[in-house]
This record gives sequence, C-alpha cells and structure tokens, in this order.
Amino acid sequence: MSRTIDLPPVKPSAIALGTIFTHTSALAVMAPLFGETYNRAVRANSSEEFLKSKETASAATVWGSSIVGAGIQTYGVAALINATGTLTYKGAAYLGSIVFFASAAPSLISHVLQERRPLDTVAVGVVQRLFETVGLSLFLTWWGTRTSPFD
Repeated sequence: MSRTIDLPPVKPSAIALGTIFTHTSALAVMAPLFGETYNRAVRANSSEEFLKSKETASAATVWGSSIVGAGIQTYGVAALINATGTLTYKGAAYLGSIVFFASAAPSLISHVLQERRPLDTVAVGVVQRLFETVGLSLFLTWWGTRTSPFD
C-alpha cells in the first residue's frame, strides 16, 4: 500500500521567528518603495484618498507576498536543517551557502554578465540573499528547529 510522504515537522516558533528575520531583511531592500508610498500618503488630502490609491494596493501586495514568501522559505530551510541533521553553526553556514548558490547564483550571473547592472545594485541584492539564506540558517540553528529534542 502506498503512503504519502509527510512534510518534515518544524518547531512553529522557529517558523515564526525565521519569517520575521527573512521579512525584515527583505524590507531593507524594499524600503524605498514603502518610503515613497508614505510620502504620497502625507501629500494626500485625506486618508480615504490614500487608501483608495494604486500605490497603497501595490505596497500591500508586495508586503503580503513578502510575508508569505518569507514563511515558505523559512520552513524550507528549517526542514533542510532537520533532514540533514545539522547541529553546528559551521554546518548551518555550509547549508545556507548551498541554498544561496542554488537560488541566487543564476540571477547574479545574469545581472552582472548579461544585463550589465551596476555593481552596487547587484551587491545590495547579494547581501540581502546572504541574509536570507546563510543568515537564516545560522539563526534557525541558534533558535532550534526540531519539535522534540529526542527526534
């Protein structure tokens, strides 16, 4: 009889704190978008006018999708930590580096070689992705991801 594979268990507090960690690092890059939206709110005649604007809808969509993406990414990294049995910070740094190179390297190469983006713009993206991968894996290892210490 065939059985479906269950998703690996991860401590809920690790997912919540990892989501905040990842979302905060993403907001550091998206801050100019929210900054401009805030300035338009100040210039708007009324709060009702601002709430009906396209900028508000766009900012809310970006913020909401960022939270959901951060939660999914946190669960994925935490599940990898559990599945590989990573217990040390060195192992977490290696695991985060593998995730970084698997997820960010293709776009990094494209940005530099094909699109010829300015290096300072590329560097900001690299730092953000390093926080989201290596930093997240180190943070989750520090906090703990296993639901039971005896698993």
